Amino acid sequence: MDAIDRAILRELQNDGRLSNQDLAQRVGLTPSPCMRRVRQLEQDGVIQGYRAVIDPEAVGRSFEVLVSIEVRRDREAVEAFEGALQDIPDVIEAYRLFGSPGCLLRIAVADLRAYEQLWIEKLTALSGVTEVNSQIIMKRIKDPAGLPVDG
Repeated sequence: MDAIDRAILRELQNDGRLSNQDLAQRVGLTPSPCMRRVRQLEQDGVIQGYRAVIDPEAVGRSFEVLVSIEVRRDREAVEAFEGALQDIPDVIEAYRLFGSPGCLLRIAVADLRAYEQLWIEKLTALSGVTEVNSQIIMKRIKDPAGLPVDG
């Protein structure tokens, strides 16, 4: 990956809707080689997709919670837990961690009542779960803005 590929990645992380013409101009290429590079980055799996960034309040999910979960430390329990998380749309991010806690979730719901219902009906009911701790997000200080792609 060279400096032009990195520039393409920076520009697309800032605005994934850039036209190929505008992207090419910003990175100092003509449109055809720019498109070839973008397609190659996609084929290589460097660019994994494009998405819209949505205002949580606009879709009724402005109540965010970070949840640390301990799961029984055996392969079956961990695999069952991770599989079950895929079916809970309120869990918008999930990470298995080294050490304790074993798992960290980011959850987006409408309000405290919705979170309580999720906690009671789904999180604590998941197979293998031994502990659930919740941290309500007061304020997002820094939004995700993509990965640094400097050489």
